[in-house]
Amino acid sequence: MKGIVFTEFLDMVEDAMGYETVDQLIMENDLPSKGVYTSIGTYDHQEMVTLVTALSKKTTVPVSDLLQAFGHYLFGTFKTSYTSFLDAAPNAFDFLESIETYIHVEVKKLYPDAQLPRFKTQRLEPNTLEMIYVSDRSMSDFALGLIEKTFEHYKETATITREYLKDNGSKVRFLIVKS
Repeated sequence: MKGIVFTEFLDMVEDAMGYETVDQLIMENDLPSKGVYTSIGTYDHQEMVTLVTALSKKTTVPVSDLLQAFGHYLFGTFKTSYTSFLDAAPNAFDFLESIETYIHVEVKKLYPDAQLPRFKTQRLEPNTLEMIYVSDRSMSDFALGLIEKTFEHYKETATITREYLKDNGSKVRFLIVKS
């Protein structure tokens, strides 16, 4: 998992709960990286699982809610740092359809070792998009947060439902219906 995900997660925790909480998360958990992340580095995703799980225990906020909130937070970073991707799409559906065919292609050019989730999209009707999320990391809650913020960015509304196609959450169907 790319380091930007770790650095932004710790920034979110610091913004919401202070540096002391970040320091405790790092010091109280056995992280192979010792909690030292660079945005361009690559780290075992298990460290993110450890950090999110520890934060959930500390705050009693469910892991799923923390990951969804992190998706919201990270979208803000993407919006600031990668405006060209958002500007290239006129609406939320077009943007979401471009993740696999354009955005991830560009990311792989910059970071060939990036291990990205896969998304298969299909318009079922003009106002209905199916997105199939596939990732061994099983972080569909994080993806949901990013999807929700996508609609907010484009000033659109939608109802998003999830269906777990594999029990471990490694394959999830998002059905998105624009309002």
